[in-house]
Order: sequence, then C-alpha cells, then structure tokens
Amino acid sequence: MQKWMQNFYKKTGLNLYVWLAFFILPFYFISQYSKLWTMVTGIIIILVFFVCYLLAFITKGWQVYMWIGMLIAISITMTIAYDYAYFSLFLAFFIGNIKNKAGFFTLYSVNLGASFVTINYGFINQSSLLVSQLPFVFISLMASILLPISTYNKNKTEHLEGQLENANKRLDDLVKMEERQRIARDLHDTLGQKLSLIGLKTDLARRLLRNNPDQAEIELNDLRQTASTALKEVREMVTTMRGTQLVDELFRAEQILKAASIEFVLEGNPKLQDTSQLNENVLGMCLKEAVTNVVKHSQATTCTIIIKETLADNVVTVQDNGVGIERTRKQDRRGTGILGMKERLEFVNGCLDIPSATDIPGTAIIIHVPKLVRKPIKEAES
Repeated sequence: MQKWMQNFYKKTGLNLYVWLAFFILPFYFISQYSKLWTMVTGIIIILVFFVCYLLAFITKGWQVYMWIGMLIAISITMTIAYDYAYFSLFLAFFIGNIKNKAGFFTLYSVNLGASFVTINYGFINQSSLLVSQLPFVFISLMASILLPISTYNKNKTEHLEGQLENANKRLDDLVKMEERQRIARDLHDTLGQKLSLIGLKTDLARRLLRNNPDQAEIELNDLRQTASTALKEVREMVTTMRGTQLVDELFRAEQILKAASIEFVLEGNPKLQDTSQLNENVLGMCLKEAVTNVVKHSQATTCTIIIKETLADNVVTVQDNGVGIERTRKQDRRGTGILGMKERLEFVNGCLDIPSATDIPGTAIIIHVPKLVRKPIKEAES
C-alpha cells in the first residue's frame, strides 16, 4: 500500500489524501443548498465531471481534447449556476501534464480565460456566495495560472533528464564496443601472424626431423624465439590496455554537465601520478556517479572538479552550488549513490568525505584514492 501511494504521489505530484479532499469538497458545497432538485442536479454534474476527468486520463489523441472541452464547459456551468469556481484547479493540473506544446498553451489559455470570465461574471452579478469566498477564489485563480506552467516545466525537465541518462548509457556502450573492437584488432595483429608462423615452422621441423636434424633444430630454435616474441607482445598489449582513465571520465563529465546547462570548472592536473590502473578505474567510476548526482538532484548552475595530490593520496573534489545533499536525500527516496561509492573506495583502501552544509554552500564530495607505495631510491639501493 505504501509503495502504491508513493507511485501515486510521483505521478500526480499530490498526496492521495489531498486528492480525496478535492473530490469531497464539491459534494459538501452542493449539500449547502436547500432545494432538493438543485442538489441532485449539482451532484449529477459533479459525477459527470469526474467521469470525464477519468476518461481524459485514460484516453489518447484527439479524444483527450474532447474530454477537456467538456470539463471546461462543466467548470463554467458550476461557476455560473452554483458559484463553485474550483474545478479550474483540476483542469490546471491536467493541462500541465499535456506534452504537446501547442495543445498545452491552447488549453491553458482557454481554461484561464474561462475562469476569469466566469468569476468576473459572478462578481458583476453580485453573487453573495462567490463574494464570501473571495480569498479562496483568488487563490484558486493564482493556482490556475501557476500550476500548469510548473507541472509542464517539471515534466519537461524529467523528460530531458531521461534523455540525458539514455544518451549517457549509449555513450558508455559505444565506448565499450570500441574498446572490444580495438582489443580484437590488437589480438589479431599480435597473435594471428605469430600463431600462423608457429604452425608453419612446426610442420617444417617435423618434416626435417628425420632427413635434416641440424636444419630441424634451427627451425625449432626459431619456433621457440617466435613463441617468446608472441608472449612478450601479448604481455605488452595487456599492460597497455586501459580501463576508465580519469582524463576520459572528465571529458564525459564535461559533456553531460554542458548538456544539463551546468557550468563545468576543472582545477588541477587530471593526469595522475603513481596510481594503479585499478585505483584510477575506481576513481573514474566514483567521479561519474558524483557528476550524475549533480545533474539529476542538485539543481546547480556550476559544478567544480578539483584534483589535488598529496604524498599518500590522489584527492578529487566534486563541488556544486545546488540545494545541498540533505535536501536531496529527502526528495529522492532511492538515495544518491553515496553508499555505492563508499563500497568501491573501500575495495582499494580509499575513502569518501562529505563536509557539512555549514562549511560550504551546495554539496561537496571529496574522494580519496591511495597512490602506489614506492620506496625511496636510497633505500632501494641499500
């Protein structure tokens, strides 16, 4: 039940109990009338409104605009006949979820214009009930102006974030595919020719073994030399195979931040010294997770990445000027990947620090990765 309510809140932006209050309110309003036929007519109109509202949610295409047109007509009827001007709130929320730009602005203008006209009509006719609700009517009117814009921008931002995440995944897949192709080419060029030569020399040595043992021995020595050369080249190739280097990850981070309209600032030298490939891989993965958090959760305008070296560690700081990590944790129930970064760093004896919000604005994530332990020259010679 709790999970269902969380999904309901995520899709609608409002708590379930708030929606229940909105549904009950018009029935309570109609119950204040003394005449039975007035109450029955009002209840029927309200039920028709909610049925059309539901149909507008579950249908697609031109039918959505048909149901919204009926909803606007019912809202106008309720405002004029019953002085109930709050159906515009339901319309404002629904219109904000329309993805088509032209459709959104058209319905937004129609709903807002209808609300202004009907409310002013009630005031001109000096409707005592509408005048007594003036503060609430004004709030409803302001919500009809602001709510659709807010909902539309929120949905657009989420859509862009989803596109950005998909583009990032595709970029990673392309990088992996290119790396696989490069490894395949290197293996073919390194081992293919050598293995073919080994096969030919093996056949030749076998034929010469009985008739010309001296030449067979020469061929076997060449065979051994060829195998040694192939083994050396394979070792060199494996040594030079690169995982995720910090320079490459910084390039991808810059592209992602620019796509999210966040200014990228780099301080320090990205070419690390005395660091194993494993440690640099872990550092690159943590940097990627930290930058993803900045894009998805921080609402920042600037992201600064600072790279420093100490005697024992390489230190990378990812700092933004956003809302802060405490607010981010409250808004995002799924977490921000901090635990995953800590687990990766613990594997290489690294650590992660997050200064409190009182020390610096926004959020700063400080990543420590140890360097390779190197003995001084004098000690090694002794």
